[in-house]
Amino acid sequence: MIETNFWILFLAGLLGGGHCVGMCGGIVAALTLHQPPGYARWRVLAGYNLGRVASYALIGALLGGLAAGGLSLASTHAWQLGLAALADLMLIAMGLYLAGFAQAVVALEKLGQPVWRRVQPLVGRLLPVRSAGGAVAVGAVWGWLPCGLVYSASISALASGSAWNGAGMMLAFGLGTLPNLLLMGVFADGLRRWMQKRPVRLAAGLGVAGIGAWKLAQLVSGTIS
Repeated sequence: MIETNFWILFLAGLLGGGHCVGMCGGIVAALTLHQPPGYARWRVLAGYNLGRVASYALIGALLGGLAAGGLSLASTHAWQLGLAALADLMLIAMGLYLAGFAQAVVALEKLGQPVWRRVQPLVGRLLPVRSAGGAVAVGAVWGWLPCGLVYSASISALASGSAWNGAGMMLAFGLGTLPNLLLMGVFADGLRRWMQKRPVRLAAGLGVAGIGAWKLAQLVSGTIS
């Protein structure tokens, strides 16, 4: 099931591209469009995404490590099943949000604002970006931006019960978000407008919700049997 979850989280990141473009697309465009003449934009774009995905993997390792350290006071198996079910429900909620059917995820993302307010000033000290290394640093900070899709993947990492598996799950999720944000750095507003079209949002949102529903059905079926 761990290997399956890697692929599921990759697909969730890929299909959730509309949300990624909406939250991080402006950041990516600003980083890549305002560079000195002759500077290779792809270096900044690659550095930003490397830092962002590395932060996701770190989050997964920390959460998985905490779980492995024995945070559960109850049955470990029951605790993991509960977290897995919660992660699936969050994927469903996130999919419905992407499709335009629900807004509960927005309220959830606000829960991370206090932490983000403490982290965000670091970005100001790293701007303007003048090197690939600077872009990696900015991306690493921006990886902590409150995001419902990241929260869903993070709960799966926590449920993994292992720092290694948690890091792998968040890495898979981060790699899934790469295509959309890499294209955003090249096509900027054109991609953003396309991703915000109703049919595209509907298809992507229902895809994410479908992944969550399928995982939840498998979990329930396995528990009953």
